[in-house]
Amino acid sequence: MDKILYPIKFAPILKDKIWGGQKLKTVLNKQSDLHNIGESWEISDVDGDTSIVSNGYYKGKSLKDLLKILGPDLIGQQNYRIFEDKFPLLIKFIDAREDLSIQLHPNDKLAAERHNSFGKTEMWYVMQADEGSNLIVDFNQKVTPEKYLKHLEDKTLTDILNFEKVNTGDTYFIEVGRVHAIGAGVMLAEIQQTSDVTYRVYDWDRVDDNGNERELHNDLAIDAIDFDMPDNFRVSYSKIENESNEMVSCPYFTTSYLEVTNTLKKINKKDTFFIYICVEGEAVISYNHHSESIKVGETILLPADATHYEITSKKAKLLEVYV
Repeated sequence: MDKILYPIKFAPILKDKIWGGQKLKTVLNKQSDLHNIGESWEISDVDGDTSIVSNGYYKGKSLKDLLKILGPDLIGQQNYRIFEDKFPLLIKFIDAREDLSIQLHPNDKLAAERHNSFGKTEMWYVMQADEGSNLIVDFNQKVTPEKYLKHLEDKTLTDILNFEKVNTGDTYFIEVGRVHAIGAGVMLAEIQQTSDVTYRVYDWDRVDDNGNERELHNDLAIDAIDFDMPDNFRVSYSKIENESNEMVSCPYFTTSYLEVTNTLKKINKKDTFFIYICVEGEAVISYNHHSESIKVGETILLPADATHYEITSKKAKLLEVYV
């Protein structure tokens, strides 16, 4: 097959969740008959949930197909040496009508040993938050494994958790081993390693329609929690228009805030792909004689081959992500 390179869009993979709501349909215009849409997987190479191209020459092809066809032209030479035919990031939108379970994710070593998976370092960008809504991130005091287990047993875990009131634009970096949960009323964009490994430690004693509680993973979680993690999860960043304002940079991804009010001529010298996530407004991305619009709630993948491209908008807020 010929190698045709252009801004690539994917069909969202929508997930029905016990805690999900309607904002992904009403605010982000996702089309679905599902009642409780908790997640929209925008770009995914998770086994069983591989994204399908929705535009252009490769429409109908999977992300796995693209990696086989385009290889380094898609993700860059160095990424291809490291990840080969595995895409390194998972991009999501999440809508929490109810509180998510209190959970954490294992590091690369534990995830590889136990699940043959990557770990799950991630970040959140709050797109909308109902008044008074919050996130749970880490503990509100020094906690030992013994104190944690005692509160877990007594069902008083929330007494030692840190609750963060949030507003649109608030950003959090969730490292592996950090206890966290998305609170009711929050809709956010999530950028993470390609992994679906989650250790659920408390689920608010919820039951499904059949009266069953969801599985907890406390035996696995106790070894995965980092009780000595620094208080560095709140992300501060500048918002200079028409410039990439770095938010989070870690070994797994770099994310910047980009508010576009003009035509930007972008140059990519990094030998890597770029992902653009539209969190407000609408823009047009042009590359290799192809132009593709991106609206709020949409995501575009630009191949590593895109060394020169343009982004045009009167007013759009984008998250710019690369590895």
